[in-house]
Amino acid sequence: MSRALGVALTPKAARVMERRPTRPGQHGRGRIKDTDYKARLLEKQRLRAQYNIGERQLRRAVKRAVRRPGRTGEELLCDLETRLDALVLRAGFAPTIYQARQAVSHGHIRIDGHKVDKPAYRLNAGQVIEVAERSKAKTPFVIAATGEYAAEHPAYLRVDQDALRAQLLRPPARPEIPVICDDRLVVEYYAR
Repeated sequence: MSRALGVALTPKAARVMERRPTRPGQHGRGRIKDTDYKARLLEKQRLRAQYNIGERQLRRAVKRAVRRPGRTGEELLCDLETRLDALVLRAGFAPTIYQARQAVSHGHIRIDGHKVDKPAYRLNAGQVIEVAERSKAKTPFVIAATGEYAAEHPAYLRVDQDALRAQLLRPPARPEIPVICDDRLVVEYYAR
């Protein structure tokens, strides 16, 4: 999937893409006709893959972003970035979005001291994410406490790596969101 979309979704995919940068399949090196629709569809699929969400979830997020004041593309990315699984990934509690989603759905993550097992839970400014006490001894979280999963944290998060605790300080701005996507094309795809 990473090679088809042109985006490394996991650390292993990044290594594979270095060796084989072409698209998968027998026609990977061949010339592919580029159309406007193809460009928009590819950007939408990249965004879905980077957040590991379904089509229906993305469609609902776009509808919410359209209703908000401001640029729709920026509002869409801000909305997706405040999902619990995305913030667990950005805080460095998991190496990939897939493992962040699993950690949330298995009940290892607490919000303001309460168990939340919905990866799509949207956080507000000031809320605190932490790993449950009983889960801190588990291998993935012991590795996360060393800081191996996150080199640097975004400015909208305050992270205490040793305590496995993070706080959302404010909604993220578009330049701070580390997603490879042209949000304008995603909005155009859903506007048709």
